[in-house]
Amino acid sequence: MLRKILVLIFTITICSGYRARAQDTLSFWEPAKEYNPQRGKIVGIGLGTTYVVSMTGLYYLWYADYDLVEFHSFNDNEEWLQMDKVGHFGSSYYLGKWGIDLMQWTGMKEKKAIWIGGTLGLAFLTTIEVFDGFSEAWGFSTGDMIANVSGSAMAISQELIWKEQRINIKFSWHDSPYNDYNTDLMGETFPQTMFKDYNGQTYWLSGNIKSFLQADSKFPAWLNVAVGYGAEGMTGAEDNSVTDAAGHTDIVRYRQFYLAPDVDLTKIKTKSKILKTVFGAFGFLKIPAPTLEFNKQSDVKFHWLYF
Repeated sequence: MLRKILVLIFTITICSGYRARAQDTLSFWEPAKEYNPQRGKIVGIGLGTTYVVSMTGLYYLWYADYDLVEFHSFNDNEEWLQMDKVGHFGSSYYLGKWGIDLMQWTGMKEKKAIWIGGTLGLAFLTTIEVFDGFSEAWGFSTGDMIANVSGSAMAISQELIWKEQRINIKFSWHDSPYNDYNTDLMGETFPQTMFKDYNGQTYWLSGNIKSFLQADSKFPAWLNVAVGYGAEGMTGAEDNSVTDAAGHTDIVRYRQFYLAPDVDLTKIKTKSKILKTVFGAFGFLKIPAPTLEFNKQSDVKFHWLYF
């Protein structure tokens, strides 16, 4: 999963740079009203370059040390209480969401922009799955592919039905006490544990309430309601056979479900183009808020401020 997240971050960072330079050159920030060949060329070069550079770098970083073997599959559907699958879903969704925005910015026709941009994440992540399939260390995961397709489908379907993303996927993270049990899998440093320790990750479906109300509703446009999914007690992918120095093995693995208010940063009114860009860039992060947690270990827990 870490490989997929790195590609997601790298892709958005590099391609956003192409987009920003093009906007400055053309002196406007709004999407073109009709297809603009110059923008289309810049986006095409940006995406092509990013794809080649990111996949080449990824190959030498992750796969070069392992032998290439005959294409094979790998069933990892029972690992990490499916937290990694939710991560695939979110990565594919956000690349698709960003891809739609980018294609619309070029002035591409609406449905064409939705279908091409919406499958951007699927294209990138499918390449990684193919790499996995030929690698001795991994294998092609059908579960990952289902999650990837589902994430792209969520971005595309909302644009086709509502012409906007009324329900967004968001991410939050907090430090967990479990990474010390298995630092090989869950990392040692802060960046490593944030991406590799699933115990500290929470994924959210954040729905914008006003978008489902009448157009003249006075309900705050920025206020969302979010439901989240997480898991705790995991010191290994499928079981807790790995122990700490004291030999502890009695840790219980369990799922967590959350309910909390949220903020849609893109709905906050501002005339600042810089703030709009910042709000859009960090819109995937769940804002810490009072939260209800539901799980089989303690039934209901209340967090004054959950990260």
